[in-house]
Amino acid sequence: MRVLVVGSGGREHALAWKLAQSASLAELHAAPGNPGIARLAECHPVLAEDSEGILTLSTALGLDLVVVGPEAPLVSGLADVLRRSGVSVFGPSAAAAAIEGSKSFAKDVLTSAGVPTAAGLEEVSAPCVVKADGLAAGKGVFVCRTQSEVGAAIAAVEALGAGVVVEALLEGNEVSLFALCDGRLAIPIVPAQDFKRAFDGDAGPNTGGMGSYAPAASITADQVDELVERVHVPVLAELERRGAPFVGLLYAGLMLTDDGPRVLEFNCRFGDPETQSIVPLVDSDLLEALAASAAGDLAGVRVDVGSRSAVTVVLVAQSYPEAGDRGTEIVGVESAEASGALVFHAGTALRGERLVTNGGRVLGVTGLGESVASARAAAYAGVQAIECEALRSRSDIARVASSGAA
Repeated sequence: MRVLVVGSGGREHALAWKLAQSASLAELHAAPGNPGIARLAECHPVLAEDSEGILTLSTALGLDLVVVGPEAPLVSGLADVLRRSGVSVFGPSAAAAAIEGSKSFAKDVLTSAGVPTAAGLEEVSAPCVVKADGLAAGKGVFVCRTQSEVGAAIAAVEALGAGVVVEALLEGNEVSLFALCDGRLAIPIVPAQDFKRAFDGDAGPNTGGMGSYAPAASITADQVDELVERVHVPVLAELERRGAPFVGLLYAGLMLTDDGPRVLEFNCRFGDPETQSIVPLVDSDLLEALAASAAGDLAGVRVDVGSRSAVTVVLVAQSYPEAGDRGTEIVGVESAEASGALVFHAGTALRGERLVTNGGRVLGVTGLGESVASARAAAYAGVQAIECEALRSRSDIARVASSGAA
């Protein structure tokens, strides 16, 4: 198969890394890609948001499959543009991608499908969660425990130009549960837990993600199957009923409360950085599974994972999430890889032969091991090998899970 990965972040690098291992792959392309992806694929200077440019490139390359990484192109209709021209694409239509693009739409779908979620609040008072009703790159959710935090959160959401959604604050273990979907069937992948807050101890503002680990310690394999039947399948049926069948990756952010699981949010694509922890654990041919989803026929498809664990630590700009960094040299990536870690590029660029920073989240360092503890040690060993004065990371990613107390 001739395949194009659309996007330029760590998620897309992880997907390209895995797809490159498929026996079914003939050619791997990326648009626009990044320096890490360029080691695996031919990169083309076409932005992910340029639907017509992606279509022109897909036609010129005679592609068999386009895999869309980021949410914004999906919400704006990239998959529709490609499908109308006969290009097979892994990713939902704009109508189905509204499950992520609009919190109010997602809430309406959940209610109609009978899927438990956080209660909406008419009175805006703490404790609560304030959300932007639209895309915000993972930075549009504010957990408010005081009334002053509520006021600050509403102001921040309004500054994004989005509507405001307010929900009850839920307590419990949070889990990211991915499922490949063909419009009706949902095939789960190993669950993960991500770490959204900027600083150790879950302090600071929400970010696009500071790290993750898989499999999540708070959920068993049997519970995964139960959750997919309880959450993903009814939502797929409801979207199909509305004339918007979902084809692609449906990602449920769940809170496992004392009263049972509750959906916090839906995303219409692979999560970032969870993908960097999940994909390395997949033993089966991921390309074949994505192609089957895109073709609308996942019958008989399984996504097999072994017994290993993975931990991903994200290196970010010192001032992230408020600002990124550009042009500072990064050294030691080869040393980190030599230590056994996987290094996924998220916000990097090349200046001549020098690798430099080019964004907020810059690198994702993934360690693998027979336990969360050993995977965590491998990830942080990789982090220690990388030198860049402009970057920082959290020191507590998966610490609790690695101690067996998750």
